[in-house]
Amino acid sequence: MDGKVQRYILRRFSHALLSLLAMTLIIFSLIRLAGSPLDVMLDDLATPEDRVRLAQHLGLDQPLAIQYWVFLSQLARGDLGTSLINKNPVMDLILQRLPNTLQLAFLAFALSVAIAVPMGVYSAVKKDSAFDSVGKTIAMLGQATPTFWLGIMLMWVFAVNLGLLPAAGRGDFRNLVLPAITLGTGSVAGIMRLMRSSMLDVLDNEYVKMARIKGVPEPVVIWKHCLKNAAGPVVTFGALVLVGLLTGSVITETVFAWPGVGRLAIEAIGNKDYPVVQGVVLVLAAFFIVGNLLVDILYAYLDPKVRYQ
Repeated sequence: MDGKVQRYILRRFSHALLSLLAMTLIIFSLIRLAGSPLDVMLDDLATPEDRVRLAQHLGLDQPLAIQYWVFLSQLARGDLGTSLINKNPVMDLILQRLPNTLQLAFLAFALSVAIAVPMGVYSAVKKDSAFDSVGKTIAMLGQATPTFWLGIMLMWVFAVNLGLLPAAGRGDFRNLVLPAITLGTGSVAGIMRLMRSSMLDVLDNEYVKMARIKGVPEPVVIWKHCLKNAAGPVVTFGALVLVGLLTGSVITETVFAWPGVGRLAIEAIGNKDYPVVQGVVLVLAAFFIVGNLLVDILYAYLDPKVRYQ
């Protein structure tokens, strides 16, 4: 690894750390603007003395700067606080739900890639054909369709009317199908459009024309030579898509009652369980920032031109 690449990675790493620090400050401030946890923890029969004692116990009587420093110190130890509702550590609650979110996001991503890449390749090869027009229409509809509406429609058709799939909840693999399709539909559009444009750039290269002149079978030209060279931008964009699916599954999990981290956040908001809300947002923000950092590093290896920026 040369010095310029090391400096590039260190610069991106420092930016990620600053972003994480800024995110902790934003979340810390917003949670306190939303109200005091004491209002949730104490009932109407609590006396002012009870309120003072609980504030002292939780450290809420300290200046905000000290509270923020304690907050950062706890984060450094992996302590996200304790739920106000069930008194369990927030990290434990998140770790219980995280595998479900990962399972849903990875399946949605796999479905997106399996559909979008072939469609993007064929749309480029059959440019301006009826298939290309259909592909561009699907891409436009996929990006314009609201996630909650699509989820409800899929549930109504395949669960209520046809009875082919479960409507909601967690059970076997069949429970994953509708949420994964709903979550991955928007990603299909983005990956397909990028795959199409990248393939169009590659198809105009001289080595592709030379391969055809030499009599190389067309499937080999398309799926071996062209796809390999067109995959770079799609790989980096796909990594960002996966991060987006991990952090953006709140609506899908709510619609299908999928017990993931996103639904945990919605439940905590309804219960005014501020430590859980704070912990979920922090974990999802960390996923997003770290994911972007890894994509930057990956892109530095896939495209040497960015190493000097």
